[in-house]
Amino acid sequence: MKALDKETAIARMNTFGRNGTPFLFVIDYMQEHSYVEPLDGIDTSVCLYQFRGTGNAPDAGARYAGTIDWEFTPPAPADYRRSFDTVRRNLLGGNSYLTNLTCKVPLRTNLTLKDVFLHSHALYKLWLKDRFVCFSPEIFVRMEEGRIKSFPMKGTIDATLPHAESILLDDAKEAAEHATIVDLIRNDLSMVSEHVTVASYRYIDRLQTNKGPILQTSSEICGMLPGDYTKRLGDILFSLLPAGSITGAPKPRTMQIIAEAEGYERGFYTGVMGCYADGRLDSAVMIRFIEQEDGQLYFKAGGGITAQSRWESEYNEVIQKIYVPIY
Repeated sequence: MKALDKETAIARMNTFGRNGTPFLFVIDYMQEHSYVEPLDGIDTSVCLYQFRGTGNAPDAGARYAGTIDWEFTPPAPADYRRSFDTVRRNLLGGNSYLTNLTCKVPLRTNLTLKDVFLHSHALYKLWLKDRFVCFSPEIFVRMEEGRIKSFPMKGTIDATLPHAESILLDDAKEAAEHATIVDLIRNDLSMVSEHVTVASYRYIDRLQTNKGPILQTSSEICGMLPGDYTKRLGDILFSLLPAGSITGAPKPRTMQIIAEAEGYERGFYTGVMGCYADGRLDSAVMIRFIEQEDGQLYFKAGGGITAQSRWESEYNEVIQKIYVPIY
């Protein structure tokens, strides 16, 4: 698989869509490096994918029989707070309404990247040999029969807490964060479609993890695409990037704040992955992500920060998200 620049990736996606060629795409956060490959040309010794039960790895999802060793080194609280304070200063200064702050966390486990892919239970999974594995629960956009849909996911809580659902839904900070993202995604979809509506607002999903169940809130936003959308898949998709749920609002200024606060390169983490086949495009935000660098594994995780956020709560939410959905 050869990495492509933005312009080449867009042109390749447009061509495949126009010709009806099924293809896989993987796009990094900054849209500087992309993979766009016909499905029948993917080398399974290098790349495995499974999106909503369909992919090139028939044994993906098999139950893991062994015990899981899982140790990670969370950010030092003082380091996280410095990053948080950079974000909060910009929020209070009016430079952003919501900023997604992420961390790069050293991980030690007896699982290989391929193990995680094969045994994780997730809507969307991708493995690139000796690079990374992603097991994402978050849909980005779906395009089918002239419609585009997006499902931003914001708000997480330990499902075992008493009254967890009510606590999550009644949390003012979480409600504000979710509302901001829904408004951002609605505006994004309005750039490429018409008659954009919020079909469902703040519904709850329950996810199983190796550390126990969690609850997350999502919404569904829909729009009507132009008649020639299959000929312009690349243009449409890239115009929506990066995903609003992992940047914030407004996007350009918030991305500058992210670069200042995080101090590391996200790479493919928080990019998007997906496939196109039979007139349908399906994609996911690349969260829940483990990367390999020089033999060391790193888990990348984060969450949205608003002016109402408390650094201790956000720090604990990051730690809660460092899991694999193997159970």
